Amino acid sequence: MDFDTEDTITRRMAVLASRLQAAREHDFYFYNQPVEELLDGSKVRVNGRIMGMYASYSYLGLIGHPRINAAAKAAIDTYGTGTHGVRSLAGSLTIHQELEQTIADFKHAEAAVTYTSGYVTNLTVISTLMGRGDYVLSDKLNHASIVDGCMMSGAEFRRFKHNDMEDLERRLQQVPAGVTKLVIADAVFSMDGDVIDLPRMVALCQKYGAYLMMDEAHSVGVLGKTGRGIEEHFDMWGSVDIKMGTLSKTIPSVGGYVAGKKELIEYLRHGSRSYIFSAALPPAQAAAANEAFKVILDEPWRIEKLRQNADQFIHGLKNMGFDTMLTTTAIVPVLCGSDERAFALTQACQRNDVFVLPVVSPAVPEGLSRLRATVLASHEPEEIQRAMEIIGKAGKDLGII
Repeated sequence: MDFDTEDTITRRMAVLASRLQAAREHDFYFYNQPVEELLDGSKVRVNGRIMGMYASYSYLGLIGHPRINAAAKAAIDTYGTGTHGVRSLAGSLTIHQELEQTIADFKHAEAAVTYTSGYVTNLTVISTLMGRGDYVLSDKLNHASIVDGCMMSGAEFRRFKHNDMEDLERRLQQVPAGVTKLVIADAVFSMDGDVIDLPRMVALCQKYGAYLMMDEAHSVGVLGKTGRGIEEHFDMWGSVDIKMGTLSKTIPSVGGYVAGKKELIEYLRHGSRSYIFSAALPPAQAAAANEAFKVILDEPWRIEKLRQNADQFIHGLKNMGFDTMLTTTAIVPVLCGSDERAFALTQACQRNDVFVLPVVSPAVPEGLSRLRATVLASHEPEEIQRAMEIIGKAGKDLGII
């Protein structure tokens, strides 16, 4: 169809096209670059150049792990590349059931259910459990999938200030008596790298009779002595009602999951639209995820090495004068201020074979643009040191530090 030059869709497309064109003209467009090859756990080939990877979610360096690769290949030999339909009808495989049991055991839960993506998991779980007349209270910096799930649910949607338990309590006090309420937060925040105050949040949920849901996309494999996440980190097993996570970050596959009580999982399995109406996870991806959880437990050195690498990176950048906000994890924001400085710092890093990416407005508030850098267990200390030196030199040249 021909688009009317006055319609809002055309205007929105034109505004974005203009912004992208300006970025490309200044060599500031760094998104959607194809990674041609994984060379080891911390290096990739991009546009023919070998670069250190500092934008990966593979926190424990499990992409390409031989055990995980072998499990995926064996699943293809057994099941083929796809399934016979949706899980409720002909799509359930024994590997799906094994994966869900592995997740339940890993998360110290009675049962688990898997979905085709982490985004879909939040969208469908929140909108299935909550509805009109209910209240959802969400941290202001929660992931977009949480926000969209809250809005889709039709429940009253209230946000509280980031990691501010006094503000959460004020919000809880505003909920009418006898109303079902859900408090939801990221365990580790994807743009800032800080950890939610779980002990105080749990206490408030118990005080006011609210369900608690944790998105552990960036905490599994990162928090806890054995990488099991935020409940292990705070030694508060059983304190979270709805344990959500992804299979595409520390776990090098695709999909999402929820773990919890058997009754909760049974309800989601028979009531959530994304389970009922979406095709099942491909068998290779289910098998890869299943094996990855086992590798985490069998190779605990990866978790300790990740913590050491994160400490080196955070403290090194701070000592140079960078603002890394409140991060204590493998997600390390390098605050730049303006969008232009974030683009320029990224450009300098990538030209020196350090693969980082900028996060700019409106993804973050204006004036808080940054590199969202990550470190992995597969990085060596000398590699991290080199990356810091390149970031530091560029930061000085640009007047960021």
